[in-house]
Amino acid sequence: MKVLTIVGARPQFIKAFVVSKELKRKNHQKEILLHTGQHYDVELSDVFFEELGISEPDYNLGVGSGKHGEQTAEMMKGIEEVIEKEKPHFTLLYGDTNSTLAGAIVGAKAETKVAHIEAGLRSNNWDMPEEVNRVLTDHASDVLFVPSEQAEENLKSEGITEGVYNVGDVMYDALLWGRKIAREKSEIMDEFDLEENKFILSTVHRAGNTDNPDRLKEIIDGLSNVSFPVILPIHPRTKKCMREYGSWEKAKSNLKIIDPVGYIDFIRLLDSAKCVATDSGGVQKEAFFLDTPCVTLRDETEWIETVESGWNVLAGVVADRITELVDRSWSLLQDKPQPYGSGDAAKKIVEVLESIS
Repeated sequence: MKVLTIVGARPQFIKAFVVSKELKRKNHQKEILLHTGQHYDVELSDVFFEELGISEPDYNLGVGSGKHGEQTAEMMKGIEEVIEKEKPHFTLLYGDTNSTLAGAIVGAKAETKVAHIEAGLRSNNWDMPEEVNRVLTDHASDVLFVPSEQAEENLKSEGITEGVYNVGDVMYDALLWGRKIAREKSEIMDEFDLEENKFILSTVHRAGNTDNPDRLKEIIDGLSNVSFPVILPIHPRTKKCMREYGSWEKAKSNLKIIDPVGYIDFIRLLDSAKCVATDSGGVQKEAFFLDTPCVTLRDETEWIETVESGWNVLAGVVADRITELVDRSWSLLQDKPQPYGSGDAAKKIVEVLESIS
């Protein structure tokens, strides 16, 4: 069985890591790794391959940033050439990026089966490019690996019932590995003189927040008034927009802005924070797995199970509400359910692929 794995953004590297490890454990499987280059900053891509022990990609398209149509089209051209050359049994896609959609469109028209990991997620916000990507990818896929019962129900409501497998969440697999390594090896807490449960971690990167001056200002104002130190590993786009919209100086004065960090250091920060304030779907879920309360800087989320459990609260982008929620006491949180499996999603995924190849 030959598998073409397509990655292009930071979270996909992590998800692919655990599945790739399982494929390697089965010596008769062959994986071809294609990196679209959607995230091309060294701190957001190369460091993850090195840190997670992932081999250098067999193909790197080096596409970089650009308008959605332009970027996706460039990816499609490169992916099509690779599929024609390698003739994989499966084209394996992750999440909801433009890299995911490009692989789905090309794979659906080629002699390969398209398999989508994290299928069935829905925020029901069509203003989000990610929502468009994930819906179109699901409808173009032959094999759909869902992380939860809710995701399976979402697909069923759209008429997708064939080729659907509830395997749990690969991010949980990665977190079980990452947390242990982070607690043993990461020195980032000492590096920034941080104490357990006495700081807030934040990440801001979604275009809907960074590219809107009013929304970005509300987020910065909200985080600036929090009573605990706020650590913000800065995304390059966020830094650029802060400077362009005149909010960089306030952010720099009130928040502890640091360069992007590797996966292990980030997990250590997330595991140790009082809570996290984020607009990232992946970080919401990682916080849930690590028992870290989450304040989501969005109006909706595709990870509704985290909200229903009380461990994640939607703040929108209103400064006072952000401050209030981040500063609240989380001591009354109940025990969490386990809607995303038991940490063996990668094993189940490979078993399914083997059974239908």
